[in-house]
Amino acid sequence: MIRTRPIPRRPVSLPEVHGSVGTSHPSIWRRMFAFAGPAYLVSVGYMDPGNWAADLEAGARFGYQLLWVLVMSNAMAVLLQTLSARLGIVAGRDLAQACADTYPQFINYVLWFLCEIAIAACDLAELLGAAIALNLLFGVPLLWGVLITAADTLLLLGLSRFGIRLIEGIVLSMVTVIAGCMFVEIWLARPAVGEVASGLVPRLSTENLYVALAMLGATVMPHNLYLHSALVQTRRIGRTSEDKRRACRYNLIDSAVALNGALLVNAAILILSATVFFKAGVVVTEIQQAHQLLAPLLGTTLAGIAFAVALLLSGQSSTMTGTMAGQIVMEGFLHVRMRPWLRRLITRLIAITPAAITISIAGDEAVLRLLILSQVVLSMQLPFAVIPLIHFTSDRQRMGLFANPGWVRGLAWIAAAIIVSLNVLLVVQTVAEWLAAAADRRWLVEVVLYPVAAVLVGALAWVTLEPWLPLRLKQIGRPAPPPLPVELEPRAPAFKTILAPVDHTEMDRAVVSFAAGLAREHKAKLYLLHVEEDVTSQIYGELSQTAEVEAGRQYLDDIAAALREQGVDVESVLCHSRDPRREIVRFARQVRPDLVVMGGHGHKWFQDLIFGDTIDAVRHALGAPVLIVPEGVTRG
Repeated sequence: MIRTRPIPRRPVSLPEVHGSVGTSHPSIWRRMFAFAGPAYLVSVGYMDPGNWAADLEAGARFGYQLLWVLVMSNAMAVLLQTLSARLGIVAGRDLAQACADTYPQFINYVLWFLCEIAIAACDLAELLGAAIALNLLFGVPLLWGVLITAADTLLLLGLSRFGIRLIEGIVLSMVTVIAGCMFVEIWLARPAVGEVASGLVPRLSTENLYVALAMLGATVMPHNLYLHSALVQTRRIGRTSEDKRRACRYNLIDSAVALNGALLVNAAILILSATVFFKAGVVVTEIQQAHQLLAPLLGTTLAGIAFAVALLLSGQSSTMTGTMAGQIVMEGFLHVRMRPWLRRLITRLIAITPAAITISIAGDEAVLRLLILSQVVLSMQLPFAVIPLIHFTSDRQRMGLFANPGWVRGLAWIAAAIIVSLNVLLVVQTVAEWLAAAADRRWLVEVVLYPVAAVLVGALAWVTLEPWLPLRLKQIGRPAPPPLPVELEPRAPAFKTILAPVDHTEMDRAVVSFAAGLAREHKAKLYLLHVEEDVTSQIYGELSQTAEVEAGRQYLDDIAAALREQGVDVESVLCHSRDPRREIVRFARQVRPDLVVMGGHGHKWFQDLIFGDTIDAVRHALGAPVLIVPEGVTRG
């Protein structure tokens, strides 16, 4: 008999919520509601504090001139997010996983690193925006606000355990409040419709290129392309072509509604800035200044309060999606799974560093410039996400009947060409300024910049030309696929020793039932272990003779006697310790069980933080498999 190693199951995106939302409803409205959600989570990234900074800058400096950039960027966003959703629905892979499946490892490392920079830049904008809002509403200093907002990691740790629908509902509520606040602002400002319409005529110059590119990066956000392709997989979709076609149709509606809503919010910010500040000749150098000037210029304090509330909610809502995007990117590119709260904490610490240093050295007035720089960084990462997405969704081998038709490919490549062209213009302009400012140290700038530029240009060229590269070249740096399973020999595990910790709760019935049944089937030795952790046991250990200890010993003896009558080889053991987890591990290492059977009490995250998590502690400390019996389940 030939035996080979079986192919490991492909990991799924966001495994905690993958396929957790049913969509097979008879009513069209209930189906639409079931599919609604992923695009709203994505849309919050299109109205985060970085967008506010770019839109305020554009309106205050150039009036309505750059309104067309918002409209063009939103059209690109709808197209690209739709392609991202189709990749997740049809291919069942998020964009990071698709890149890892296609490109050599060294290219994937570059793409992953760029994604992490983009996510950190986005998180920087959210961090600064929330800190500014706390400063405006409660007078908290910016530096303290930056440190306080790091605590939202704990909030996400709790919310992520309650399912994707709760997170979608919370984010949608925040988005609704943000839109309501901006509607109030526009109603108070009363802009002239004709002047606003003039901003739809494209105009671009060397003066407004930097801000225009910041607006583009703030609108078409690269990490959202990775995020959307994973979020759509939280829906339970059938495998037939008709099921996938229906899912694509409903997600298109979801994307169009959500992203056009984000466009209205961004346009409202730019129009408000142009109407209030540009016409008054006010140069906005910081978001706080915009908040302070709104009240006297519009004649009511309601304008300033609405502005600050919307800013705070935009930062907090974007924080949730940034965590998910970071998890998707790390797992997709590196196949490294990290707890979401830890992943969030690392990203936030990376963002806190430049924010704290900038505020400490340059003061509060540098925050707006830092916000706009973060959006430019996002824009420069866009080509490395957009071009692979177009290739993957145009590939008939990957997408089948759902591959992009010619007109969609044309529009997508036009969008990609615009993005790459604007980035090249900005890079050339920025590098020229750096070299001129370096003067005698020009060589140092060149030593740093040119190798980085060579790596980035090479990676971009690879992902652009990959479909046409020779097969031999494509295989460079790619791991060999695992061997196919020719024939598998199923083998049931043989247990000789089974350990079952009990704790005098209702769970004992299920644990003992499972453990005794397995022991009888395998003719294994069963150990029933109970750890006394009262004060007397902690002090006197084995010498403890309290009524509680005697009751525990009698409890174990009664169970053991009943099991022996049923033909089970069982031994009851009573231990004393202040730490039951440590005692279970100690005893297990002594008897070396082939299986440990434990009860799962269904504790939620907050209870585990207070009472501890015995199962995880034991599972990580032992090499033996651990069978977790859910509460209320018995073995028949």
